Amino acid sequence: MNIGTSIRKLMKLFIILFVALSGGLVYWQVIVAQQVAGNTHNSRRCQLENSPLRGTIYDRNGVWLARSIPDTAAHACGYLRQYADPALAGLIGYYAGPNYPATGIEKQFDDVLSGRTGLTMLNNTFNQLLHNAPVGDDIYLTIDDRIQQIVDQRFSDPYFNGYNAGDGEYVYPSDAGAVIVSNPHTGEILGMLSRPSYDPNKLVQTLQHNDLSYYNQLDQDPEEPLLERPLRGNYIPGSVFKTVTLMAALDSGKTSLSQQFSKQQALGPINYSGQNIGPSGNNIEGYTFRFPVTTEYAYTHSDNVIFAQLGVNTGFDTWMNYVRSFYLENQIPFDLPVVTSHVLPKGKSQMADNELAADAFGQGTDTVTPLQMTLINDIVANNGQLMRPTLIYKITGHKASDQDNPVASQTFSPQPLSMPITKDTAIAVRQAMYGVIQCGPGPLPPVHMNTSPWSIIGKTGTAQLSSVTDTGQLAVANRAEGWMMTQAPYSIQNPDQLPALTIVAMREHGGDGGASVGPMIANIYNDVFSKGYVQASKLPVPGLSYCYKTGLLQR
Repeated sequence: MNIGTSIRKLMKLFIILFVALSGGLVYWQVIVAQQVAGNTHNSRRCQLENSPLRGTIYDRNGVWLARSIPDTAAHACGYLRQYADPALAGLIGYYAGPNYPATGIEKQFDDVLSGRTGLTMLNNTFNQLLHNAPVGDDIYLTIDDRIQQIVDQRFSDPYFNGYNAGDGEYVYPSDAGAVIVSNPHTGEILGMLSRPSYDPNKLVQTLQHNDLSYYNQLDQDPEEPLLERPLRGNYIPGSVFKTVTLMAALDSGKTSLSQQFSKQQALGPINYSGQNIGPSGNNIEGYTFRFPVTTEYAYTHSDNVIFAQLGVNTGFDTWMNYVRSFYLENQIPFDLPVVTSHVLPKGKSQMADNELAADAFGQGTDTVTPLQMTLINDIVANNGQLMRPTLIYKITGHKASDQDNPVASQTFSPQPLSMPITKDTAIAVRQAMYGVIQCGPGPLPPVHMNTSPWSIIGKTGTAQLSSVTDTGQLAVANRAEGWMMTQAPYSIQNPDQLPALTIVAMREHGGDGGASVGPMIANIYNDVFSKGYVQASKLPVPGLSYCYKTGLLQR
């Protein structure tokens, strides 16, 4: 027997076993480590040294909004997630450990926050080999929490419940709705409020103790506090949608602000596809004594009959081309999922003239999200250029060689999406929006937005949900949705000067748009600008002389 041969065979066996063992270790501790660690049957996943230290979420100024703290008593694998601002509950969402699905930013960027991707991913490979806790990357949002808290506070301000705004429009108590504050020149979302909301800290704490009572309460609440309304709520827009038709008609050359309409054209009825539109709902008959009136007058005072004609005269194909360029009927590119807004009847690709006419003034089959109306508003405020709406400011992580100093692994720059209308069209629409606030619903009590030193421009909307006459006693389900889309500051003397900020707000079943959300919006602008959170200059208040001079008010 050759001893040397036997030793070599034994050595080869040991080498093969060593390679197999090493390969197994690499496979289980590196290749499938995440699956093993996250397996619900793995009892070690909740030991402190194996549980991920989830990244922190900050606002744009470095104020923490969501963070993890050690908690050996917690059921979420050694760490307890804390939330600083309940007003951001729907947007940031919640994370209650591996046994429950996350929501919002916590869900969408789970891989980043958990360290499965990003700058810390390589570090975490070594952490796993050494049985150290993985560390996630941090996320900075475009949100300014100072502005977010102002919006949250102002949404709760007392307003004019029971007020009769005229034309059968009342104002109702409602704590449900949405507000979006945006920088139209960068697309950055500075504030996003959804009401009603919930307490994310209470939800996380109860879920981690396997107590579903609070979650079930929220899930079964008919007011849907878990719904992130700015992104997931789809509402009839009412007259704010006239801005879409005005943009399409102006930009395609089908109208001008000075185009004239006779008394019959302004008051109706007009007939499309066998259906009369008007005279009921023309909105101007009670105080318009001289005709013809203009497109600008119709927008200022929200004449449904004229805007029905503008939609039909623009033509379905042209109108739809503009609508799609504004991302209606399309998926909005955003950092969180957004429900698609629609104008077409369900299951149809065409509309009859009567359907187009109703859609053109914001009723019909129009359903939009508040984020969709923010895009439309921002196009006008940014001279026709649409910027990608953004929520993520930057993502930071730690290099293995320097754990004390975070570095940006991703930064996000403003991204133009398209130029759906010309600069001249945007300037004309801003002028029309100025007329709404100075001469239309804006100066009427209890709104008085025309007295703001920040020169707000905008469009009101009162989306009708029922054909039943509003006596001020309608059932909640039939009460109108109150909308406004606004920009500030705006100078009629220098129309090339772009507004610094846009705000879109809506109150579910709040009734008249101007009265239900207008005072709140005016206060938000005043707080944000006067505190210097966004730089802006005050402008002179013109009074009603502008309205009489231009004919936007008759006397």
